[in-house]
Formats: sequence, C-alpha cells, structure tokens
Amino acid sequence: MRRNLLIARTLASSDLQPVILMIAGGREAALFTIPPGVDCLTLPALQKDTGGHYRSRHLNVSLNHLIALRASTIRAVLEEFEPDVLIVDKVPRGAVRELDPSLELLHERGRTRCVLGLRDVLDHAGAVHREWSSDSNVKAVRNYYDAVWVYGDPRVYDSVREYRFPADVAGKVRYTGYLGQRAPSAYPDGRPDSLPSVPKGPLILCLVGGGQDGARLSEAFAEARLPPGTTGLILTGLFMPKELQTHVRRSATSNPGVSVLGFVPDPYALLRQADRIVAMGGYNTVCEVLSFEKQALIVPRVDPRREQLIRAERMRDLGLLDVLHPDRLSPDALTEWLARPKATPPRPRDLIDLDGLERLPRLLEEVLGDATHTAESVRHEGALQHVAG
Repeated sequence: MRRNLLIARTLASSDLQPVILMIAGGREAALFTIPPGVDCLTLPALQKDTGGHYRSRHLNVSLNHLIALRASTIRAVLEEFEPDVLIVDKVPRGAVRELDPSLELLHERGRTRCVLGLRDVLDHAGAVHREWSSDSNVKAVRNYYDAVWVYGDPRVYDSVREYRFPADVAGKVRYTGYLGQRAPSAYPDGRPDSLPSVPKGPLILCLVGGGQDGARLSEAFAEARLPPGTTGLILTGLFMPKELQTHVRRSATSNPGVSVLGFVPDPYALLRQADRIVAMGGYNTVCEVLSFEKQALIVPRVDPRREQLIRAERMRDLGLLDVLHPDRLSPDALTEWLARPKATPPRPRDLIDLDGLERLPRLLEEVLGDATHTAESVRHEGALQHVAG
C-alpha cells in the first residue's frame, strides 16, 4: 500500500494529472492518507500464513468464496471505471488469480493498457521460475500486459537475467530505478507534529514493516543495550498480533530509553531524525534507508521467500548497509552493532539509481503511446533499459 501510494502521489502531481482509483487489498488502506486526486476502494482481505498459504483475514468464509468475491468486485469496478491504464502490483494474475476475469474483460475491450509493477527482487531465481511457470504468469504477461515496470536498478539485481524471462516478456521490461524519496517537503503527512514527541539526541529506529513476522527483531531490540545518551523507538507495524505487541512493550519497559509505537502511516519525520536504523529488509524500508542515507543493520526475512535476504546482501556488497542473518539475531548481536563507531557509508545515489518516482510519468506516457516519449526517447532521458546478453 505504501509503495503504491507513492506511485499514485507521484503520478497525480505530475503534468499528466490523471484521475486515479486505487484498489487495495484490505480495509487497513483507510488508515493511510490518500493524496489529492486519488480515491481508494478496499477489497475483503487475504492473509498469508508463515507457509505462504492464503486464507480470509477477516470474513468467516472459505478461500474460494473470498476469491470469487474479490474477482467479481474488481471486474465490476474496472468495467464501470474504464481506465486508460491499469497498474498491477507484483502478481500478474492477482494473489489468488482473482484478476483473471478482469484481464480477459480489458483484453476484449482493447481500451486499457496494462502495466505490471514488480519490486526489484521477487525471490531466488529457482523459486520464481517454478512459480511463474506453474501459475502461467509468463503467459499472462505475454497476453495481457503492455509493459513491465521493475522498481529497481539492474546493476543491483537484473530480474530479466535472474528469472530467465523469455525474449518477448523481457522486451516489455523497463527498469524504473528504485522508488527513492528526495524532498521531505513532498511528504507533509510525515511532519513531526503529527507524531509523538521524541527526546532530542541520537535516535535509533527499529522497523519491522507490516509486523506480521517482526516480533523476534522487536524483542531483541527491546532487550539490546543502547549506547549512552541514545533513544530507541520500535515501530511494530500494522499486523503484529496484539499478544506479541504486548510482549514487546513489556520487554521495552525494562530497558530505559526504549519505547514502542504501533502503526505509523507516514514515518518520514522519524526516518529523517534517526541516527541509525535496525530493520527487516522489505522493499519500502530499504528504499527509505537509502533515500535518507542512514546507517542501517538489516535483519532480513528468509522464509518462505528469500527476497529480503537477496536484496540486503546485494546492498551490503555495495557497502550501503550491514546485514545480520536472522539465525544470528540476539540482543547481544544488536548491542555489538550499535556499539560500533558510527560510520559514514557511501552516498547511495552515487552507486545506484534512486530516481524511479521521477521517471514514472515519462514511462506512463510511453505506455499511453505519446509520440514524444517513445521507448527511444525514454532511453535517452535516463530510463534504465535491460541489455540482453
């Protein structure tokens, strides 16, 4: 949701001034600040367990019933809204193939251009190749999509090569660059007066994304020994179970200087203030760490997907952050990292492309067929292209 709100905000404020309707995967989307020119429809929510299997998050209905409800809702909205462009996040056919009826409808009508947006890393290559083959994802991209936007830099991770996309699918790929965030003034939702007061002095943030599987890191951070004069702040995320949040808060009460916040929809003010960051390795978090040029220790998720581990190790190899494998996670390991002298990592923008948001309006024009922004003109203006070989 946060990634797609960034995209929506960027496109809505561009010279294109599109009318944007977001279709979100759950009611929690209402907790975010929706930018001007954008509205949001929320679907009955799915939930993924630790084994990667889906079920209904809130409704007491079968998975098949929920899939049918989501599919019919999406199709009805697209049939009435008749968008010029549909941007789909991550899964070509939807999380549980609920997009199939809509893709077929849009294909028959021939009006809507379809774009698949992919984060830089999906999983390790073998898993993605098996999954996309068994789910007919390659066929769906071939038949229904006009472009594939990869929100990353091929110098860090080349999805086309790693995942062995066939030539016709690879030809649709445009690397946007990472969705970096430049100007703090562009994010008024994260102004300091919208957040609880934080003591002055060095601030160490602990970020666990949505929080579903962030309890281990949160607890280890709550029990770590912070450097003298520093404040620790844990953001537990939206989906950490209440009993685990209670346990984390109880652990933090015995550690002076550590406090806990729940869901913070726009944490940019805290990110700007932070002296160091300890975090899991989700796409949004890593982009924020790099955008605000923070010294960070990433403790990535490794199961059921290795996406976070792969991303973190690639960034570590560039000298942009440190990595601690979760098998080695402990309060002492965090204490040891926090006790190191503060280092000055290289400027991320000197090593990787973080201009993805700035590039999106031009790429949208390309999808729409603007003669002044063909693939060749976008290439000359700095879009990252895959080079076969």
